[in-house]
Amino acid sequence: MELDLPLVWALLLATAVFLYVAMDGFDLGVGILFPALKLKQDRDVAVGSIAPVWDGNETWLVLGGGGLLAVFPLAYAIVLPALYMPLIVMLLALVFRGVAFEMRFRAATPQGRLGWDTGFWLGSTVAAFAQGVALGAFVQGIEVQGRAYAGGWWDWLTWFSLLTGAALVAGYGLLGATWLVWKTEGALHELARRLARRFAILTLVAILAVSAVMPFLQPGFAARWFGLPTVLFAWVVPLAVVALAWVLFRALAAAAPSGPRTSLLWRDAIPFGVALGLFLLCYAGLGLSMWPHIVPPGITIWDAAAPPATQAFLLAGAAVLVPVILVYTGFVYWIFRGKVRPGEGYHH
Repeated sequence: MELDLPLVWALLLATAVFLYVAMDGFDLGVGILFPALKLKQDRDVAVGSIAPVWDGNETWLVLGGGGLLAVFPLAYAIVLPALYMPLIVMLLALVFRGVAFEMRFRAATPQGRLGWDTGFWLGSTVAAFAQGVALGAFVQGIEVQGRAYAGGWWDWLTWFSLLTGAALVAGYGLLGATWLVWKTEGALHELARRLARRFAILTLVAILAVSAVMPFLQPGFAARWFGLPTVLFAWVVPLAVVALAWVLFRALAAAAPSGPRTSLLWRDAIPFGVALGLFLLCYAGLGLSMWPHIVPPGITIWDAAAPPATQAFLLAGAAVLVPVILVYTGFVYWIFRGKVRPGEGYHH
């Protein structure tokens, strides 16, 4: 049987994008939470919890963007002009956030540190919002004539894209809060637990709002969610979201301070794992709605694919590169697997 290279690459790039959202999402979420972290010590601990991993988390964004250009060049040539503005804003915000992350440790005065902390929050929030806006603009459909983008400069700006932008900020805030539940102790742990409950409610409301609208954005979406036979298994996703929401609130209640926090490390990790599960279910629902289009509503992965020889050559490289990245990433997370204490770093 001949290998379906566009399908293999579509699954690989979809995995890379999800890993970026999951990994960079929680460190963006930590930045989004900064206004709620009033104490310098709490902010230092929060930043210390992501410092060993935050640069590596963005590797998956590079892999996803580079892979799209190399393997699906038609999709890249159409999507980029349609989303130039939110993507440029996202990249500038990520750069500004990175500068603020480094400079907050070098600020000579409390006012200077507060300024860089504000920049870190602003860069994280704007980057998350821009990613959500780009996602919404992509999902609602891109106007294409022939093999080129035929829409206008502001087509990305709609009420739906603004809704998805706000939804992603809420979701990243949930990831950041549950990450801090896992990685911190004492008063900061308790604050993170309260923030996680609030952002969980916001995220679930956002999921409900986006899910209520999405089937009606395009006829193909409605057919998948309400037509036979897909309706028989499509509703597994929302039911699973409800189940995970229940587990999340139970896990947050169980993460309340009681005894030595280090001994509860893995119990404290459950809310973060459940939050990632919610993101995975939403991602699966998005994939179910769009499949097999890589540029909705009309260009499939096979339409946009590069020549088979190109795909095969790049797949050989990815077969080596991706496992190396996964092993290295897993090793870093294992090394820094403990909780962070003020002035002490990680404690295993």
